[in-house]
Amino acid sequence: MDEAQTRSERAATARPLTPEAQRALAEAEERRERQRRDRVSPQRELGGRGGLDPARYGDWESKGIASDF
Repeated sequence: MDEAQTRSERAATARPLTPEAQRALAEAEERRERQRRDRVSPQRELGGRGGLDPARYGDWESKGIASDF
C-alpha cells in the first residue's frame, strides 16, 4: 500500500480538532496572511552601476589582485 495513501487514510480517521485547536490554527493562518500582505519589497537602487554587484560576485578580484580600480 502506498505510504501517502496510508497517511491520508489515517488523517481521515483522526479525531476531530478541539475548538481551541481550530481557533489556534485560524489565528496562525491570519498571522501568516497578514505577514504576506505586509511584506515590503526592497527598494530599487536609483542611479546605480547596473548589473551584478562586483564585490559580491568577485568580479573585481582575481587571485587576490584587484583588477578594476
